[in-house]
Amino acid sequence: MTRSNANKTRTAQDLDAPSRRRLPPLLRQAWYSMNQSFRRRIVHLGITPDQFTALRWLIECDEGITQKRLTDLMASDPNTVASLLKRMTAAGLVDRKPHAADRRANRLRITAKGKRKYTRARDVALALQTQVLQALPARERDRFLKQLEAVATACSDALVADAPRLQVAQHMRQLRVRGGEE
Repeated sequence: MTRSNANKTRTAQDLDAPSRRRLPPLLRQAWYSMNQSFRRRIVHLGITPDQFTALRWLIECDEGITQKRLTDLMASDPNTVASLLKRMTAAGLVDRKPHAADRRANRLRITAKGKRKYTRARDVALALQTQVLQALPARERDRFLKQLEAVATACSDALVADAPRLQVAQHMRQLRVRGGEE
């Protein structure tokens, strides 16, 4: 093994050492704990954290957006968002209208009821965020959020970079299925 490869291997092992803080478990723990705390704090409003997130994006994009755009903004998958919107439409939180330029798409808009739910849940969300960020010194909070944004962007970039490989793998699997290998 060359010196360069040995250093890369040692660095990778060091990054994954049980004694080290590891990014994936920390992100998962932070997200899960905050999500569950928020869920418990807004259950009386009859919405979920994901519904709150959808309502927030619809408020911020007040002219309405497509389901695909909402899916991208929520960093979710199309089936999850479709199911979420079905429940939100049935609850009267969201309206779906045909898109003026694309007949295959719908334009999503928040309803008056959705705005009321969002406003009440937003107060809860801000209080929770304030509580959580108090774990950091006040002077470091903005810097932390900027760094976290950089990590989120890097994760998104990695996902996009993986897309061509995944497409090739899916294509190869389809070929094997057609060829009777699976």
